[in-house]
Amino acid sequence: MEINKNCKNKIAFSIFLTSVLTFFLLWVFLAEPISNLYVKKVSKSDISLFNPNKQDLNLTKFWEVYSLLKRKYYSLDGIKQSDLVDWAIAGMVDAIWDKHSEFMNSKVAKNFNEALSWNFEWIWAYVEKTPIWVKIERVIKWSPAKKFWVKKNDIIIEANWVKLEDLDIWKAIEHIKWPAGSEVILKIIRPLEKEILDIKVIRARVKIPTIETKEFEDNKNIGYIALNMYWETSSKEFKNALKKMENKDWIIIDLRDNWWWYLISAVEILSNFIENWKVLVTVKWKSILNNTSYKSAWIWAKFNWKIVILINWNTASASEITAWALKDYNKAILIWTKSYWKGSVQEPYWFADWSEIKFTVAKWFTPNDLNIDKDGIEPDIKVEFKKEDYNFDECKKIGKCDNNMKKEDFEFFDRQLEKSKEILSDFIELGKIEKVLEKTNKVISK
Repeated sequence: MEINKNCKNKIAFSIFLTSVLTFFLLWVFLAEPISNLYVKKVSKSDISLFNPNKQDLNLTKFWEVYSLLKRKYYSLDGIKQSDLVDWAIAGMVDAIWDKHSEFMNSKVAKNFNEALSWNFEWIWAYVEKTPIWVKIERVIKWSPAKKFWVKKNDIIIEANWVKLEDLDIWKAIEHIKWPAGSEVILKIIRPLEKEILDIKVIRARVKIPTIETKEFEDNKNIGYIALNMYWETSSKEFKNALKKMENKDWIIIDLRDNWWWYLISAVEILSNFIENWKVLVTVKWKSILNNTSYKSAWIWAKFNWKIVILINWNTASASEITAWALKDYNKAILIWTKSYWKGSVQEPYWFADWSEIKFTVAKWFTPNDLNIDKDGIEPDIKVEFKKEDYNFDECKKIGKCDNNMKKEDFEFFDRQLEKSKEILSDFIELGKIEKVLEKTNKVISK
C-alpha cells in the first residue's frame, strides 16, 4: 500500500514538473513572436486565433486565387505582398456589413489618428468616401463647417476648383485642409436642392469647450447647458455648471453635434438626475458573462428640474445614452430631429506595422432594454430649421433677429432653442410630458 502511494506521488510530481517545463519553454520561444503580432491591446483569448490548427475558416480558395495571380497576372511584380494582404483583410472586415468596423493600413491609420489628435487645420467635418466623391458624415460643433452651414449628407465634388472625383479619401482631404485662416470654396451637391452650391469656408484650428452655459434675457428662470463633448473632465464640469443654476426652475440640455463616446462620463452626468441604483445603460457583449449594467450612484441630492433636451442627426454615442435614459425615466422632452443611431461599442487593435483594425465588440441598451443601433432616437417634438434661419435679411424681415444686430455678427436664428423655451413653459404649467406633447401636437396639426 505504501509503495503504491509513493508511486502515485512520483507520478503526480512528474506531471507537475513536466507542465512547468512545458510552460517555461513555450513562454521562452513563443512570447516574443506573439508579442509582435500586436503592439497594444492583445488578450490571451486573442492569441489562440493565430494558431492555424484551430482555424475554422477554409482559405483554400484564397490561396488558389493568389496562386493564379502569381503565375498569370501580367504585372503582379509591381504590387507589394503587404498591400495584397491589407486589401484582403479590408475586404473581410467590409463583409461584416458594419459601418463602424474597419481595417486601416498603416498610412490610413496614421492619417486617421492625426485627425483624432486634432493636430491639423481644416473645415472640421467628419467625411467618408462615396463611390465617386466625398460625403459629409458629421459636422463638428464650433467648426468652420458648422459656421458656414455645411450639412450632413452634403456631397463635396470640388475643393478650390479641384475635382475630387475618384480620389481616395485622404487625397481628397489634402485639398480641403490647411492652413488656418485661409478659405476653401466647396462645390456641393445637397439632397433636395436643385442647384449645385458654392460654399466658402474659412479653415481653422478648433478648440471646443466641453461645457457652455448662458442665461436668457427673456426668461431668467431657464438654465442652459450645452454639453459639447464627453471626456474625462466632462462630468465634473457639468456638475459645476448645475450648481451655478440651482436657482433656476427648469433647464435646457443641448446635445446637438455631440458624437463623443465616453461611457463613464455619461453615467456620472445621468446620476445627477436619476435615483440611485436605477439602471442607466446596459452594455451587452458576445459572452453574456461580460454584460454590465451601469447604475446611478451619486451621494448628493438629485436635481429635479423639468428638462428639455436638444438633439439632432449629429447626436451620437454617449449623448444618445444620456438622452434616452432621461426619456425612459420621463425626466425630459426631446426636441429637433432623429439622432445618429450609434448603439454599439468598438475596440481598436494595432499590429506591428501600425495598421489598425476596430470592430464592434458590444452593444448598449437603454433602461427599457432597447438598442437604437441603426434606428436612432426619434424626438418627441420635431422642429426643423428653415432657410430664413440662415439668411440675415430674411431673419430681419420676419422679426426673429435683433434689430441692433449687424450682418457680420449673424450666425443663424436658433429655432430649436427658441421652441424649447416655449415647451418648457408648457411643461411647468401642465406638469406632465404627455400633456405637453398632446398640446404641442394639436398646435402642429392645425
